[in-house]
Amino acid sequence: MTHKLLALYGLKWNPFAADVPAEALWMPPRLDHFLWRMEHQVRDGGFALITGDPGTGKSVCLRLLANHLTTLPDVQAGVLIRPQSGLGDFYREIGALFGVALAPHNRWAGFKALREKWLAHIQTTRYRPVLLIDEAQEMSPPVMAELRTMASTDFDSRAILTVVFAGDGRLVEAFRRDTMLPIASRIRVRLSLDYLSPKELLDWLRHVLEQAGNPSLMTPELMTTLTEHAAGNLRMLSIMASELLALATRRELTQLDEKLYFDTYAQPPRAKAKSQEQRART
Repeated sequence: MTHKLLALYGLKWNPFAADVPAEALWMPPRLDHFLWRMEHQVRDGGFALITGDPGTGKSVCLRLLANHLTTLPDVQAGVLIRPQSGLGDFYREIGALFGVALAPHNRWAGFKALREKWLAHIQTTRYRPVLLIDEAQEMSPPVMAELRTMASTDFDSRAILTVVFAGDGRLVEAFRRDTMLPIASRIRVRLSLDYLSPKELLDWLRHVLEQAGNPSLMTPELMTTLTEHAAGNLRMLSIMASELLALATRRELTQLDEKLYFDTYAQPPRAKAKSQEQRART
């Protein structure tokens, strides 16, 4: 369906897919400011935190940050893809990310080797190595504690690693526990993502359609309807728009409009009558 979709609507890519090019992602002012803050944080090292409910854009923010880091010279960045790992697998993964052969049964040697490599990197560039961690609420306290010890030297006066945690409300709650306060107190940059206003969602929708190559893919009325029914959730808006685009492709419609929305999401009359009857009984 992808080739048909692109050809039918003159699109460079599906604007509602999760893998749109990083340079085409929408960046509101607060994210632009966050990237600026992180550029300075990477020079100094330390911890940063991105939080928000599911669907508010944490992973997109990490993609934007990772893409921005590639524009900085000599930045060495790694992405931890299995945050729920125990200490052994954590050492295996972080060693692979930074090109250090680690033996999980000898964590002291691995700990020492990583710090020596990071210190050598710092001596040749002004940037600290960077570790990005999505779904960080899945990390165990022992792994968090190991990471905190690994990320600094000289009696905690010198940060040798930049760590960016991204997670939902469970991560915020975890950082309030006594055992996690040593990390929470070291977080220097925070970004709290919230649900978006209809205007912000509309800005996002216009942006992704323009970047994909067809700003008139949807009628203005449909765009307004979608943003008003997405409950401020960017992921929900994307899912609804993707469903409409797939249906429009199947029907070979020239443009997506409100009729398509009501055909797809309006409650069937029989189901609506049944719902009203059930409410009357209660």
